[in-house]
Amino acid sequence: MAASGIDTLIILGAGGDLTSRLLLPGLASLLGSSRGQQLQLIGVDRGAMTDARWQSLVEKAFAGSPSALADRVRKKSFYLQGDATSATDLMRAIDAGTGRIALYFALPPAVTALACAALAGEKIPSGIVLALEKPFGTDLASARALNRLLQTFVAEDQVFRVDHFLGKSTVLNLLGLRFANRIFEPLLSAQNVAHVEIVIEEALGLEGRAGYYDKAGALIDMIQSHLLQVLALATIEPPSSIGSEDLRGAMAQVLRATRPWLPNGTESRRARYTAGKVGRRTMPSYVSEKGVDPARKTETLAEMTVAVDTWRWDGVPFVLRSGKALGDPRQEIVFTFRDVPHLPTGFSGPSRPARLRIGVNPAVLELDLVTNGRDDPFDLEWDTMNAEFARSELSAYGEVLAELLAGDPTLSVRGDVAEECWRIVTPVIAAWKKNAVPLDSYPAGSSGPKSWR
Repeated sequence: MAASGIDTLIILGAGGDLTSRLLLPGLASLLGSSRGQQLQLIGVDRGAMTDARWQSLVEKAFAGSPSALADRVRKKSFYLQGDATSATDLMRAIDAGTGRIALYFALPPAVTALACAALAGEKIPSGIVLALEKPFGTDLASARALNRLLQTFVAEDQVFRVDHFLGKSTVLNLLGLRFANRIFEPLLSAQNVAHVEIVIEEALGLEGRAGYYDKAGALIDMIQSHLLQVLALATIEPPSSIGSEDLRGAMAQVLRATRPWLPNGTESRRARYTAGKVGRRTMPSYVSEKGVDPARKTETLAEMTVAVDTWRWDGVPFVLRSGKALGDPRQEIVFTFRDVPHLPTGFSGPSRPARLRIGVNPAVLELDLVTNGRDDPFDLEWDTMNAEFARSELSAYGEVLAELLAGDPTLSVRGDVAEECWRIVTPVIAAWKKNAVPLDSYPAGSSGPKSWR
């Protein structure tokens, strides 16, 4: 791939929620930062839209940016009406770009696959970059088929499988903590760790995304993609560098060693929210949301336990959990340590094991330390050591777009990694389809089903 950056960004699905809510604000944070650059922006979608209307959407996303920047980007932006699955419309958009082009598929996975199939028979510019949103494919077979299709007309390093949870600051926080601190790395192994939780929970509900979410659910939307990527970063062996080949190769290796805790996928749980109140907001039940088909039994809270069959992690359960409409949401990785081999007689020990908590949002570090009691030195108690990670000047999507526009695939999910993630969750999907795992419920605004506590 050429070393030069991207000159034109074409967004397919420009009229969608992803573009207005995340992509354009992420682009604004990037172009308004010290890493900003000149860029032509083209929006493409099936609906009719004037250039002026598209430019107003861009300008709105750049509202907090310097006016000169917003004006410059707006003036170089225009809109094309077209069908992303039409080779003619795709090539018309590509031909309208200048310099090196990135084609961003802000589309549902099934439409993305059709668009890639349309591109496969065309003569596309050398060096073009394709950015594909998660989930990559709709199951293991479709992910493999899409990978094989892409291989016929672009190189692997021209494909960016986007996972905004891999925003560089998050990646470097986790890798820096593990591999640049001698105190932590020897501790993070089966010898010292009893179990690990990786939790990404949110207070938001469906937010008008039924068209996509009701066919995916929490397992596919979050665990199959985001949480397994975080798991890989938390469990990889130290790579020789954090370059794209070394880092992504290490992630692929550890995910190949990852499997459901039970082969039949039943070491898992699922639930969906009923009516309730999240903060001051009253939320209807999931099945009452517009566009939801109750017969699908789509879960809004999912949990599965996996094993990582490596020397370092053999026998340690990793619990992956993600859900919506929760009253006390958290985004963190929690390593719970084993008890000390022997506590001298006379000490009264603390009531729970020690934990290392790495917050993803906000980015914080908390480590439990046992200290002598203030009133009675033989009555041991917990103190918690806290630290904050440095904050990035960019949003998560700003970080991903920065790597995309620079042509650096480090934060892109490699093709084999995407397939491994689907392999890992496939037994759970099968168990749920057979109703081998019950579908529980929880009121919106609660911490989940009572039986889960």
